[in-house]
This record gives sequence, structure tokens and C-alpha cells, in this order.
Amino acid sequence: MKESIGSLKYIYLDEIEMKETSTVHSFIVNAIAEELAKSNEHNYIPIIIKETSADSYEVIGNSFIYEVAQEAGLERVWCIVTDGLEKTISTTKLLAREKSPKINLSIAERDDIIQALDYVINLSSSPLKKLDKSKATTKISNSPTRKYWKNLDEISKLKCGITKGKKLKIFEEIFYLTPEPFPAVIKDPAIRA
Repeated sequence: MKESIGSLKYIYLDEIEMKETSTVHSFIVNAIAEELAKSNEHNYIPIIIKETSADSYEVIGNSFIYEVAQEAGLERVWCIVTDGLEKTISTTKLLAREKSPKINLSIAERDDIIQALDYVINLSSSPLKKLDKSKATTKISNSPTRKYWKNLDEISKLKCGITKGKKLKIFEEIFYLTPEPFPAVIKDPAIRA
């Protein structure tokens, strides 16, 4: 298997399994599959796979292409074989835009926060369309307790325009926390109780 890692292979579609389906609407899959079938072409953008056993594979990236190839009735597809490690799978899904990146809000820099908020605001169905991203970024990045937050509900206490419900839910799609332990209170021996 090691000699296969990174190689481009032409594999029978029935040897490949896909556990997760893509989020692309069936209209898009069907329309592109029809074009692919009419042109009798190959998938020139490969499916990213991992080997599960001899002549058995699992899709880890470009699942949309797998679905189109299947719908088009292709017998064989071009694939790139990976090592199948969790880090490889995660990176592949990010590169294929099948997974969104997340930022650790506990330690995020101001520029990262404003950039991520800009992304969320510009999503087509974002409930944060009217958010003042500069004001929100300032309040979030200047919060002295942010590195200790245990959950993102603390955002709503900042009165920055991100409230509980839909706004916080979409915020949670981009940010996560790794809180530091809250420091123990140290008594000054010079102060007597």
C-alpha cells in the first residue's frame, strides 16, 4: 500500500465506497452527470481515496465527483490514493471545501477574527448580514476573559450584535474554544486577612 500513496490510479467505481454524501443539490449532480455521460469522458478531477483493503477504497475527498461519476454510469474513475490518516482526511476535506476551517477564538488574533466574521457575514443565508464587524471584532478581541471562556455563549454577553440563537449558531460553525484554566487567586502574604 505505501507505494500507492500519492499515485494516480484508474479504479473500478464498484471498488470504491462513499460513507458521507456530498451536500451538492441533486439537480447539479444530475445535470453534470448527464453532460459527462454524453461526452463519454473521464473524471479529469480525481476522487481522493484511502485504501481500506486489497482492491477496496473509501472516498475521503471530492465526494461530489464520485456522485457525478456514479450518476453518469462511469465504470472506472481517476483517483489519488492517500495514507488515510485522520490529519490527511481533515486536510483533504478542507482543500475540497467539504469542510469549513475553524478558528480557535481563545487565542485568535484580531485580523483572524475580522476575516472569519467577514466570511460568515457574506454567507448567503447568514443571520449576521447586518453585524457591524468592526465593532464586534473589537469587543471580542479586547475581552480580557476570552481565553478562559468554556463556551461561545459568552459572546452574547459582550453586546456585540451576536446573540443566542441563529446568530450564535452560525458563529459556532467557524469558531471553537480551547480555554485556559482560570488562574488561582494568589494571596499577598503582606496582606493580613
